Amino acid sequence: MITVGLIRHGTTEWNIAGRMQGQMDTELAGIGIEQAELLARRLIGEQWDGIMASDLIRARQTAQTISDVTGIPFLGIDSRLRERHFGQLEGTTLEDRISRFGENWREQDLGLETDEALIERWSSFFEALEQSHRGKRILVVSHGGFIAPVLERIMGEPVTSHLNNTSLTVMELTADAVWNCHLLNCTAHLNK
Repeated sequence: MITVGLIRHGTTEWNIAGRMQGQMDTELAGIGIEQAELLARRLIGEQWDGIMASDLIRARQTAQTISDVTGIPFLGIDSRLRERHFGQLEGTTLEDRISRFGENWREQDLGLETDEALIERWSSFFEALEQSHRGKRILVVSHGGFIAPVLERIMGEPVTSHLNNTSLTVMELTADAVWNCHLLNCTAHLNK
């Protein structure tokens, strides 16, 4: 049994501009730092054994802020938690994509990482996490384009809502190898 709290990083300037980040390394915007602090304050009363993050700076900054405010031990970074690689789309806005690739850019092969490759990264990470932290409650800071397909695989159905910045999703893997979702895409901390 293990409980995983999946957190999407705080907002970046590229999020605000509508620019596709993918695996490009961008820092949190001022609002993103504030969001991370609000989430951290929410987590102060909860029992978490550790926090891990993608190696991309926006996820690391979010995790470090949470660790600093709450005292939850920062267990490290892992490149397997990186955002999906978006190929030729990285760094582009919707307007850029339409002007470069046309209205049907979503149907083209532009070098996007496949769901299978992304899930393989998650599976490798989770297997190691479960072995080293069985019975624990671990926060994992990653990215919307990574977390959504992972949740779809775990829950067996697509996530129908956009994963918000600093949203918290809590999943528990029971001793019977069944995933229970206790919280999905929650941003109650941002409404204070």
